Amino acid sequence: MSSLFDAPEDDGPAAVDPGAGWAGKPLAVRMRPRSLQEVVGQQHLLGDRAPLRRLVESDEPMSLVLYGPPGTGKTTLAHVISLATKRQFVQLSALDSGVKEVRAVISSAKRELTYAGRRTVLFIDEVHRFSKTQQDSLLSAVEDRIVSLIAATTENPFFSVVSPLLSRSLVLALQPLSDDDVRELLRRALAGERGLNGEFTLTEEAEEHLVRIAGGDGRKSLTALESGAGAAKAVGSTEIDLATLETAVAQAAVRYDKQGDMHYDVASALIKSIRGSDVDAALHYLARMVEAGEDPRFIARRLVISASEDIGMADPTALLTAVAAADAVAFIGMPEGHFALAQAVVHLATAPKSNAVTAAMGESLADVRAGLAGPVPPGLRDAHYGGAKKLGHGKTYVYPHSHPDGVVPQQYPPDALVGKDYYRPTNRGVEARLGERLAKLRAIIRRTRTRD
Repeated sequence: MSSLFDAPEDDGPAAVDPGAGWAGKPLAVRMRPRSLQEVVGQQHLLGDRAPLRRLVESDEPMSLVLYGPPGTGKTTLAHVISLATKRQFVQLSALDSGVKEVRAVISSAKRELTYAGRRTVLFIDEVHRFSKTQQDSLLSAVEDRIVSLIAATTENPFFSVVSPLLSRSLVLALQPLSDDDVRELLRRALAGERGLNGEFTLTEEAEEHLVRIAGGDGRKSLTALESGAGAAKAVGSTEIDLATLETAVAQAAVRYDKQGDMHYDVASALIKSIRGSDVDAALHYLARMVEAGEDPRFIARRLVISASEDIGMADPTALLTAVAAADAVAFIGMPEGHFALAQAVVHLATAPKSNAVTAAMGESLADVRAGLAGPVPPGLRDAHYGGAKKLGHGKTYVYPHSHPDGVVPQQYPPDALVGKDYYRPTNRGVEARLGERLAKLRAIIRRTRTRD
């Protein structure tokens, strides 16, 4: 199970007074765990011999990159470490910190290690927002273990964190909360002293709605619960029902980062759904991209590629539709442009599929890269410049339009590729008829293979 909170087996010595200083703080902050015993889930990180537990329970220097969706506990785990270890804990946000702030922390860490013998844990939130130069400024201190870095990011670190920093850190992926985890989180927030302290009840329907809109994000579920409690209190009620929640929470935000790996994941899912002929799934992923504000030109480009890559000559009109959708989006813009994109998605998803064009191009490129090129047959060479005829260029070329059928026996490929079939039509859609014609064309063209 992947979650953030659980009833503690043993709170141990209280790091903070749970009743102090909570006024005005968001519910998600008030419910933040204070020890490892309050954290559940992420057992691949928190098991007995897991690296994160070793970092918390020992003085072993270690640098980590915590990667996962919002609300899965990256900042929470960093705060738990700050309370549980004897190390100096410093937090920076990549939104408002730069090289100057990083160097100041490193200088302080050196002094602390030299004169007090105490190590420093540096937590950097949203590290993907650091530039390459800013990330590089951490390398020496991490390498020499002057600081133990804990970097949090919602983006795939292999896209957003420089390789030298990754090689010096352990990358740990956090998972979204399960539905049961979110329910537990909501129930603890309703009853807990740091939460709503039993002042409100939550109907089953409302709870399921909160679980659904949370989408595995613990912080989002608590924020929505707090909003629902506020709406109930405003009308003098202690019950948070579905109607109350719907007035307080208008819309679930779409989890989608146009610059991160989610951008590529959803785009990939759209294309694979089209390839698999699941029009409903394809429309779902299109809607997610549109709702998240994805650049419609990016969507249109992917559809144009899909039309050739996955459909090709099984339905030649698919490419026309995709290109028309791209033109329509450029002409009318959004939001109305999403209708043209949807039409293209429906056409592509329901069209007969063939990757014969894709395979043909791939094999042809592979042969060229392998050196199977060879000289162009003399009859096909350019004969329009002075001296070309003296070289025999074009002398034996047979003009197809001079033949009644428009097709003549003639060698077109280099010698090494004579008889090579790259394009192999499927028996789906238009390609079924095209395959019959292609067999006849090849039979005529290859009838005479005499080299010029």
